[in-house]
Amino acid sequence: MILIVDDRPENLYSLQKLLELNHFKVDTASSGEEALRKILRNTYFLIILDVQMPEMDGFEVAEAITGYSKSKDIPIIFLSAVSVEKRFITRGYSSGGLDYITKPVDPEILLLKVSTFYRLHQQTRELHEAQEALRQEVMERKAAQEALSHSLDELRSILESIQQIAFTLGPSGQIEFANRYWYRYADSLETLPATPDGETSLPECIAKAMASGQQEVCEVRIRPIGETDFRYHLFSLTPVWKEGAIGKWVCIFTDIHEQKMINQLLENRVDERTRALQQANRDLEYSNHELQQFAYVASHDLKEPLRKIQVFSNLISGKFGTEAPEAEHYLSKIVSSAARMNSLITDVLEYSKISIGGQFRATDVNAILRDILDDMELLVREKGAVIRMENVPLLLAIPSQMRQVFQNILSNALKFSRQGVPPDISVVAERTEELSVNGASSAEGAFCRITVRDNGIGFDERYLDKIFVIFQRLHGRNEFEGTGIGLAIVKKIIDTHGGLVTASSREGEGSVFTMVLPVHQHQHENHTQASDT
Repeated sequence: MILIVDDRPENLYSLQKLLELNHFKVDTASSGEEALRKILRNTYFLIILDVQMPEMDGFEVAEAITGYSKSKDIPIIFLSAVSVEKRFITRGYSSGGLDYITKPVDPEILLLKVSTFYRLHQQTRELHEAQEALRQEVMERKAAQEALSHSLDELRSILESIQQIAFTLGPSGQIEFANRYWYRYADSLETLPATPDGETSLPECIAKAMASGQQEVCEVRIRPIGETDFRYHLFSLTPVWKEGAIGKWVCIFTDIHEQKMINQLLENRVDERTRALQQANRDLEYSNHELQQFAYVASHDLKEPLRKIQVFSNLISGKFGTEAPEAEHYLSKIVSSAARMNSLITDVLEYSKISIGGQFRATDVNAILRDILDDMELLVREKGAVIRMENVPLLLAIPSQMRQVFQNILSNALKFSRQGVPPDISVVAERTEELSVNGASSAEGAFCRITVRDNGIGFDERYLDKIFVIFQRLHGRNEFEGTGIGLAIVKKIIDTHGGLVTASSREGEGSVFTMVLPVHQHQHENHTQASDT
């Protein structure tokens, strides 16, 4: 804005309009005192000051203006109609004016001078702004340099304090700093620690890290100065980013020699132990196979002399029994014992066959249950038993072994019934996600839970662990027939199929047998692998 100072209103008006028509902002003052008050409140880039004014002439006003710190640099153009002598012009310049125009004012000359001072004002302001920006940038750079120097000092202090070899690399890969441990492995900053021929070298690790621009960790062997053996170290290179670029790399060697030696020793021992266990497993498998073959052959061969004992005992009893009642009594005991021996041998044969295994295939358990009930029709009718079955999903299993499982469980439910109470037996099946007796039901579950419930004599749950052990019996032979192998066969078959079996009961209130089997055998394999790990 321009300030025009003149005591004559017509002069103020003409100059104001001239300048405003040329797009300059103008302010006016009719006296020196008013001009000084406005200068203290406003900012002007040019003052046009009349020399001849009452009370304070233009020279006095100019001297006062240049005495203010705020306005001392504002250019002043003097206007004068009479004071054109050299001494007056000289006084005008000495009092702070920069130009002197005589009246009457030539508008074009005035506009040229005002435009020139405006451009000078603009340039001066831009120069001041540039100087301020430069000053601010210099301060920021100085602060950044101080912060960087402080960070470097802090980083170096940290690297000196750690109990490892540590150093820094510049952006181009030159070593800038190394802590005191560096000199146990290298003579100077220009020399990298030595590595064995044919193994990963330190320059290769550095080049790989710089190519990727990411943290790299290499396992290397380096040799202490004056020694012949190399020690294992982990060599880590971590970039330090600054303003979008890598400013340096922090590199650390971590000594892992002892751990490496211990690991190698452990690995060697594990390998030796693994080989020993593999050999023991092979020996055990061979021994088990031989034992199974022996049990099968022995049981099979025992049947032949046993049949002869039964046949000849029956012949003697039929031919001479009536003549010797006491002999008849002993012969009947021989026949009874031979029958029990035959049942026992048969069960042992069945138990040994389970280990030999069979082929898994899609098995309809419902059809197996119907066949078993057909075979037991006379016993079911004799006992007046009620048997209810729900649909069992299709299972991938060994059909003959599934028949043995349900044959044994159902026959036990019929056999161990309460006197005078018709057996009530139910078979319920549902799918579940877990290999668990109490797992939540799921229509698409990977396992099938089958529950067989009866209302028989039950048993004391203290003996739960005994009922699935071979040759274990909870009742005497005089009370119930059996060899004590049936539930052991059930347990072994369920284990072979990757499932589980358990029971719950109270004496006199019946029993509940629960089996959980994989629907598909790969589910069992995955579960077994997960359990092993």
